[in-house]
Amino acid sequence: MKGFFEIKHKRTESSRKEKNSLSCTSCGLFKDALTPMIQPYGNFNKRILILGEAPGSTEDERGKPWQGKTGRLLKRTCSKLGIDLFEDCVSINAVNCRPSGNKTPTKQQIVCCWKVMVEKAIKEYAPDIIILLGGPALISFLDNRWKKNLGGITRWRGWTIPDQDYRAWVCPTFPLSYVERMQNEAVDDIWESDLQQAFSKIGEKLPVFIPPKIDIIEDLSPLNDIDADMIAFDYETTGIKPHGKGHRIVSCAVADKEDHAYSFLLPKTREERLPLINLLQNNTIAKIAQNMKFEDHWTERRLYTSVHNWGFDPMLSSHILDNREGVCGLKFQAYVNFGVVGYDNEISPYLQSGDKNANAINKIHELLKKPGGKEKLLTYGGYDAVLARLLAKLHMNKIDYDFLPF
Repeated sequence: MKGFFEIKHKRTESSRKEKNSLSCTSCGLFKDALTPMIQPYGNFNKRILILGEAPGSTEDERGKPWQGKTGRLLKRTCSKLGIDLFEDCVSINAVNCRPSGNKTPTKQQIVCCWKVMVEKAIKEYAPDIIILLGGPALISFLDNRWKKNLGGITRWRGWTIPDQDYRAWVCPTFPLSYVERMQNEAVDDIWESDLQQAFSKIGEKLPVFIPPKIDIIEDLSPLNDIDADMIAFDYETTGIKPHGKGHRIVSCAVADKEDHAYSFLLPKTREERLPLINLLQNNTIAKIAQNMKFEDHWTERRLYTSVHNWGFDPMLSSHILDNREGVCGLKFQAYVNFGVVGYDNEISPYLQSGDKNANAINKIHELLKKPGGKEKLLTYGGYDAVLARLLAKLHMNKIDYDFLPF
């Protein structure tokens, strides 16, 4: 009965707030649940948190996760891999009241339960490993930080993500309901492999991403003193293509080290731009860019020069290493490899035009007019350049690639 009184309190509390507040009342699933707000369950001996989709009828009756057919499948597979589901893990669901008819929970219900229960449980337990079983679990954990299109679980499964915000390995995989329903050997093998990969992180120290130093400069003369075998550079522009009237390169960032970048608004005169032009023409320094054809086209069209000694494009290597749809973008790769998420959330809307015309002008100038807008844009560009450099180095090691001609 404790769960009922907790719900009643939250319902009364939310009625005093705005009508659309995120609460159990705005979700409403508790009204038909035998056991509302099923609590996290498990002894957590190996510091693993499993986030599922929603309780089924058996879980609703017994008031605990993983009590039905899919739960037995999970317990059996964990045991095969040397993990006791209820002793070594703690389990909670994206939605913790049973949806009527065992329906897939809606995004609204998931977001409500995140605010009421799930986020608190993750912070309280502070797990070393978080396993996300299915789309609702993915939405629950990531939607509040990932402001772009999440895509489906197929895009995310199999990664072991060193999430910097929660200091945990995040391991998405298929939902149990899908694995049980498919009864397919290939699906079973993939799912078991994903779990095995997640469990392999037990005891492995999470790498720490140290925010890079971004030097915002106006005079480009520091570029003359760069002493590096390779640099990554990144443009922020007025649109996708450089050919239309009014288009220009607004800013540039140059990462000369793994933890440092110079970032600047592009000067108006060629004389002021010469340190950048000379750097791009330097044959002894290899150049890196995420989707290098973008920077290459803009350089030729708007700086009236070519980039010498292109070295590596981490977007292409991302596709070589994993050819699933939607995994090659820098923001996705930055999260799954380094655990960095959301640094673009404030800037991204200004880099969109809202027009399907490829030559349309975006809203970047609106950002520059806002207080602090210049600094935010240049910091964002610096992060892009540093992360592209880090990603390139990581991928070079994976594919044993050496581009240096000397």
